[in-house]
Amino acid sequence: MKEMTKKERVLAALNRLEVDRPPVANPTSVATVEMMDLVDAPFPDACRSAELNARLAATEVTEFDFDAVSPYFSIIQESSAIGCEMQWEQKDNWPTVRMSNPIWKTADDVKVPTGFLDHPDVKAIIDSIKILKNEFGNDVPIIGKTMGPWTLAYHVFGVEPFLLGSVDNPDETIRALEKLQEFTYLFGEAQVDAGADVLTIPDHATGDLVSGQYYEKFLQEIHTEMAERFTVPLILHICGRTVDRMPYIAETGMHAFHFDSKNSPQESMDAVNNKIALVGNINNPETLYSKEADDVKKEVFECLNAGVQLIAPECAIPLKTKAENLVAINEGITDWLAETRS
Repeated sequence: MKEMTKKERVLAALNRLEVDRPPVANPTSVATVEMMDLVDAPFPDACRSAELNARLAATEVTEFDFDAVSPYFSIIQESSAIGCEMQWEQKDNWPTVRMSNPIWKTADDVKVPTGFLDHPDVKAIIDSIKILKNEFGNDVPIIGKTMGPWTLAYHVFGVEPFLLGSVDNPDETIRALEKLQEFTYLFGEAQVDAGADVLTIPDHATGDLVSGQYYEKFLQEIHTEMAERFTVPLILHICGRTVDRMPYIAETGMHAFHFDSKNSPQESMDAVNNKIALVGNINNPETLYSKEADDVKKEVFECLNAGVQLIAPECAIPLKTKAENLVAINEGITDWLAETRS
């Protein structure tokens, strides 16, 4: 098979088609302090300046030779634009939403602020995508990111009030989610217009907080509508133990699911039954952060042997992850190909 471009490789894998080699395409973030220092683009500035954001995002390709670039490093850009109280931290910590003082209480409060897409923290990502598109052209796919309504609900209502409300008044919860998804569409479509080839939808109905039945009840229909409405492939991301909701996710029409290392590659492939591609699931807090390159390659082999279509860290990596462990992901694919083709 002839050599593919990175974009051809990623899009083929997302469609579960034949590829020249399995791609490494991280749908969340591989920003590290080491890379921030290398290109002089530290947090929090690299989350808020388009130029610094693009410079840091480009290291995914220039330093690690991954097959895609993902410029949205955190999960809080929309929430900042909505009006949540932010804690931006410094380069060795993730920016966060201060959820102790939620800005909204009911679905009736949910409204898109005037000028949402012009807010600096939203516009930084849109403009960064334009810069990266100009830099990489059509050879490297850009993976944008837009928060799903469940994630946004945590930020604007607070985690505990929102989850309690889902028990006490599920109809109100569904109404809130339906209104919050407008942010997902606005930001996602703006990124596609700017040049994003793929979108990640993080929607943190995580295994340690809600059940697979909760996913089916509150989110499966919303995610199905997203897959129909967006014009680019979607990668759904949910952390934690999620094998119980993977069969539901596989029916949404999304192209791929980005899965956590709490789910084994083989059981995850079995759960989705070839109805959706999988992206993952190299362990972050232990393997990438504190182990050696050979340990990384071992997990790459496990994913490839199970048939996982796109290899990636399980989520946004620890900021102090060492570069050689990220380089080892691609090396692991090369080693696996040499072994399986010999």
